[in-house]
Amino acid sequence: MAGDGELRKANRLIHEKSPYLLQHAYNPVDWYPWGEEAFRKAAREDKPVFLSIGYSTCHWCHVMERESFEDDEVAELLNRSFVAVKVDREERPDVDHIYMAVCQAMTGQGGWPLTVILTPDKKPFFAGTYFPKRTRYGRIGLMELLLQIERRWRDDRESLEAFGNRLAAAIRGEEDGRSREERLAERPAWDPALADEAFAQLEAYFDNTYGGFGRPPKFPIPHQIMFLFRYHRRTGNGKALEMAVRTLDGMARGGIRDHIGEGFARYSTDEKWLVPHFEKMLYDNALLAMAYTEAYQITGEERHAEVARGILRYVSRDMTGPDGEFHSAEDADSEGEEGKFYLWAPDEVAEALGEDAGWFCELYGITEKGNFEGRNIPNLIDADPDAVAAKWGMTAEELRQRAAEAREKLFARREQRIRPHKDDKVLTAWNGLMIAACAKAAAAFGDPALEEAARRAEAFLWRNLRRPDGRILARWRDGEAAVPGFVDDYAFYAWGLLELYHATFDPVYLERAMELSREMLRLFWDEEEGGFHFYGSDAEELLHRFKETYDGAQPSGNAVAAANFVRLSGLTGDETWASYAERIFEAFAGRAARYPSGHAMLLVAWLHASAPSREFVVVGKRGDPATERFLNGLQRRFLPEAAVLHIPPETDGEAGAEEKPRETILRIAPYAREYRLKNGQSAVYACENFACREPVCRWEDFEALLDLGS
Repeated sequence: MAGDGELRKANRLIHEKSPYLLQHAYNPVDWYPWGEEAFRKAAREDKPVFLSIGYSTCHWCHVMERESFEDDEVAELLNRSFVAVKVDREERPDVDHIYMAVCQAMTGQGGWPLTVILTPDKKPFFAGTYFPKRTRYGRIGLMELLLQIERRWRDDRESLEAFGNRLAAAIRGEEDGRSREERLAERPAWDPALADEAFAQLEAYFDNTYGGFGRPPKFPIPHQIMFLFRYHRRTGNGKALEMAVRTLDGMARGGIRDHIGEGFARYSTDEKWLVPHFEKMLYDNALLAMAYTEAYQITGEERHAEVARGILRYVSRDMTGPDGEFHSAEDADSEGEEGKFYLWAPDEVAEALGEDAGWFCELYGITEKGNFEGRNIPNLIDADPDAVAAKWGMTAEELRQRAAEAREKLFARREQRIRPHKDDKVLTAWNGLMIAACAKAAAAFGDPALEEAARRAEAFLWRNLRRPDGRILARWRDGEAAVPGFVDDYAFYAWGLLELYHATFDPVYLERAMELSREMLRLFWDEEEGGFHFYGSDAEELLHRFKETYDGAQPSGNAVAAANFVRLSGLTGDETWASYAERIFEAFAGRAARYPSGHAMLLVAWLHASAPSREFVVVGKRGDPATERFLNGLQRRFLPEAAVLHIPPETDGEAGAEEKPRETILRIAPYAREYRLKNGQSAVYACENFACREPVCRWEDFEALLDLGS
């Protein structure tokens, strides 16, 4: 190890923009970023490639760096016998996906840091995750592992290469020997019972006490919640709604929610949602904000709106850049300790709150013993607010108000601590999700500040992450946009645009959603077998051009694309969009049948596609009280199957150089051209299941229309 005060020489990662790669820029390891330079060197020097994949807020990535990559002995071995390559999984999800599939195939598990050994032609022959420097924890040490591979590369090269070839073929799906025609002929049809099967799977794994699904660690999977909401709406199944709401309530009470500064951590290590893995990811918080917003729309319960607003306050305060862009993540660690920033002792609470400390500690489970390594994660899991209020001589409303004031004081005190590292890169896909979240909440709550946040972030993407030829790029940081966008970037961004149209009824967003969707079809669509490849036809060719349908922490790009296309079809009247959605369902019917609940977002899209069609067209001038009341009534209800358009009335205004909003929206949705004011009044035109009703101008008649489809 370098001695204290000894300056490390920077390696070539110093020229990268990724915060994760820059974290390793002063390692003694001679790191290369992913690229042909590294693989040419490996071929030229006849060395295997040591591939290490992680991300900047990954706790065990930090541990492996401290133990091994900052160690001179490890570095000497790596530099002597390997070409070392570092990859930020958030910048290059394509590379990560392929080699994570390898790791899961070889070991039955995966995670980060991901460690893979490759031949110079990128074929893997070894994979694992975290390795300590020396053998311990029942894990082989990195030094021992590297020495073994060094020997085998020298003495048994042929078997390593043969294994790499077989593994690469397996990843590409070549081993069964079937032709494309045979695969297509054997492909099952979409089964309408998949939604019922997905619900049954979720019900079987549901935790009736604390909410959530399966055993710890417990992850928030908001798209499963969104599926349950729509399944309840389709079937009337009360258990589906109960499961969704109990899960949301369980997480909101738990330590996975940051009760002092808001926002949610990545996952919980226990069944109660008490002890989180403390890192905060933009995508988790975007998806959760959408789920809580929908819960409010369905139930009318203010507690769900409060959680959604809290998430978005956190994002606005801590995760938003100067031009409205959203940053990626906050680390679990600070000062070298996991969770240190978020933990409290009773005396720290007393210093901040004085005489209010007693009831606050009782309410939020803060004790001398602690609930995490001798300190406390504030939570409401076992809280009885009514009992606390009565004991301390407060009404329930007084307790609520004083608790809010106390949390503000603790937040101010916490802000004096050393904050965890923030990954400030801007990812198009994750920004698309947060735009969707802000816009959905803006519409549901009637909040202009959230609408403005969505508008600003979208303007940033359109200005900075889109090439002059229209190609979307995946990452921006420090003034540089790079990496050709993946299907998730297009699908999630288009989702954000569709929600932004619903929040603002500005047709430019609908037009942009269509533009991105057309470009996505051009770059990613598989015309022969249907569905979208993960990376574009113009991008770097990797070991396998895969398609992703399974939902992980984020929903699949194919599923979101299908949901977008169903919405576009309803909004524009163009059945071409619906036909592409149908082809996606057909392409992935077999995968969905193998694990229905793992395809929740695809089922969200299918539930919409298979529901009776429903369109609302509001004709009226923006700012007119009747027009605004109609639009707000549609925005604030949970109407996932409805297409809602706003058509400005015909006016005699002065002609300008720019196309008027009325002409823009009628060019996009020509079916609405004959919709006009009724007797000079704002009017709502409603069609259900291909049958249109008389336009209505009275609020009472409008409410009756809404109730018909509920």
